[in-house]
Amino acid sequence: MSIELPKPIADYIEANAQLDVDGMLKPFAADAILLDNGKPHKGHAELRTLFEDEVIAVKAIFTPATVRDENGQVVAEGPAHGDFKGSPIRFTYRFTLEHDAIKALEITV
Repeated sequence: MSIELPKPIADYIEANAQLDVDGMLKPFAADAILLDNGKPHKGHAELRTLFEDEVIAVKAIFTPATVRDENGQVVAEGPAHGDFKGSPIRFTYRFTLEHDAIKALEITV
């Protein structure tokens, strides 16, 4: 990947490309919040369930095409490909980092 990403985000993206749930969880803070189209998921247990049910089950892999800093957040936009209706779909991922970990992630279409 030629886009320069902060390490926790790069680690998450790489793990997602391998469909590795444990690797996807590792860069998140223990109390991280992920908003998936407005629905909140908090902490590693809820994130694991989300990743297993909504990412791994349909082989959804997000590939950032653009990355920018916006008000202290890292905003990545690009397609997700997988075995789901409408694939590929363009998503926006808004990452909030804290202490070299992903503290929050908001995913929107």
